Amino acid sequence: MKKNNRRKRRDFNHLDLNDRVQIEISYCQGKSVTEIAQILGKRRDKSTISREIDGRPSKGRGRYRAYQANVKALKQDKHRGRRERLKNETVRGYVVDKMKLGWSPEQISIRLPIEHKGESVSYEAIYQFVYDQVSGNGTVKKGRDDLRRYLPRRHSRRSTKGARKAQKIGRLESLPSIENRPASVDERKEVGNFEDDTIVSRQSVARIKSVNERVSGVVFLGKMKDGTSEESTRVVCERLSAIPSPYLKTLTRDRGTENFGWEKIESVLPLKVYFAHPYCSHERGSNENINGLVRRFFPKKTDFATVTEEEIQRVEYLLNTRPRKRFGGKTPLEVLLEKTGVAITY
Repeated sequence: MKKNNRRKRRDFNHLDLNDRVQIEISYCQGKSVTEIAQILGKRRDKSTISREIDGRPSKGRGRYRAYQANVKALKQDKHRGRRERLKNETVRGYVVDKMKLGWSPEQISIRLPIEHKGESVSYEAIYQFVYDQVSGNGTVKKGRDDLRRYLPRRHSRRSTKGARKAQKIGRLESLPSIENRPASVDERKEVGNFEDDTIVSRQSVARIKSVNERVSGVVFLGKMKDGTSEESTRVVCERLSAIPSPYLKTLTRDRGTENFGWEKIESVLPLKVYFAHPYCSHERGSNENINGLVRRFFPKKTDFATVTEEEIQRVEYLLNTRPRKRFGGKTPLEVLLEKTGVAITY
């Protein structure tokens, strides 16, 4: 008799970029490999996490970069990174058109099935399609279109830059700390908790104030004539005045001197202001991401004094009408309307 050599089936669920981003965040926060495995779930074993971070200490020392690790993993697996779907003219045309509107590959990926039933494409396939248009030295291949300029970070190659240097800014010990902010804000369940920041330019004293709501992702932008706290306060109060008082709860900001007019904001708007810890931009992570998106429209060295209010409002509109993965393809404006009944029109 022949032996039955049937192999025992096992379902392998490889780490993807989203998993690696969560590992990077948790690892930098000092969580152990066991804790990280529990956060990821999906039958993740702590040995998988340990191999992924390559034996680095468990308390966040050393460096682990999710994007670099993901690129390396894709190169090692010949079955990944297939580009067949972008040979579909409908998909390829949709990808190119939306990228030129400022959409990210991830947003294109989640919105495509909504607008074109039966079609789908992964954001990794879009990235590979973009970088396949250029040769190894970064030059565009003959007859190809260079789409890198439309990517969120416009990298000429698939690599990450080092961490941004912290700025030396004045601080006041008496500022209301984020440690006293209600714990419910972290859960992102109630609409009404905002973050803000100031986008600066070396070319002018004019600046742009960005304010975002943590649950819906809605963004408000306003032009500051200069970097004074009076201007910062004015823009925040004007932009948030469009939100009904039941949905104004907290505002979290950094310790830049332009933000020290917090008491005036609390006297005008029915919300409480809190300040993040020094050099802890991750405590306002959503807002940091928004600033990166705004920079796509107004790169560094842009003279904000020459930027009109109409141009700023157009960028705000584009950001608020972009599909979001965490909302299943819905836009921030759609989510805000669905959760609060508040409609923002342009």
